[in-house]
Amino acid sequence: MPIALLDLIVLGIVLLSALLAMVRGFTREVLSIASWAAAAGATLYFLPDVRGWARAQLNLQPEILADVIAGAGIFLVTLLLVSLVTMRLSDFILDSRVGPFDRALGFLYGGARGFLLAVVAFLFFNWLVPERSQPSWVVDSASKPLLEGTGDSLLAMLPEDPEATILKQLKGGLPGSSDPTPAPDTDPANPAAPTGDASPPPEAAPTEPGYRPAEQQQMDRLTAPTTPN
Repeated sequence: MPIALLDLIVLGIVLLSALLAMVRGFTREVLSIASWAAAAGATLYFLPDVRGWARAQLNLQPEILADVIAGAGIFLVTLLLVSLVTMRLSDFILDSRVGPFDRALGFLYGGARGFLLAVVAFLFFNWLVPERSQPSWVVDSASKPLLEGTGDSLLAMLPEDPEATILKQLKGGLPGSSDPTPAPDTDPANPAAPTGDASPPPEAAPTEPGYRPAEQQQMDRLTAPTTPN
């Protein structure tokens, strides 16, 4: 099968990402992700404490603009400070004896990252362009089945409703966000009528009527045998 343009594009993305990661080293690539995660965590942690001060100092309308500026400031400052530390650490590792090994791991990591970027880009391409409208250099490419198969596997890992799942996780981590127990609909003064499924209480079996003591004595006198005088 001849090499199509899509194959060359995917190969170029993978090689470019692999070479960049090899130059930077595996440690720096991993620590760069950790730096972004630390900046995001610091923003979520410190923004509630800084929000009031930022709104009072900036006095912007709407007030959400002050929140955005404060959050961006916390994020950038944290990212800069953590990046300075991670750069020193990664440079020390690259200059040590394990430097070549770190670069080799970076090459493998960069190749995997580039392929993942190509898969995500191809998913968006399939979503925007129907298959019948795709050019021949996409339909006839050797990498298309691999990209489609990997993309389907990634989509299968996602929940059915990612937005609802993310919102549920965020609400579950906030204090007091649990759903309160619903109060009963019935009023103590006006109890609810029984539903059709509720069976009526069993009726008591009728008891045979009895005789009072006076009536019993009269019956005994009538049925007793009479004695001759």
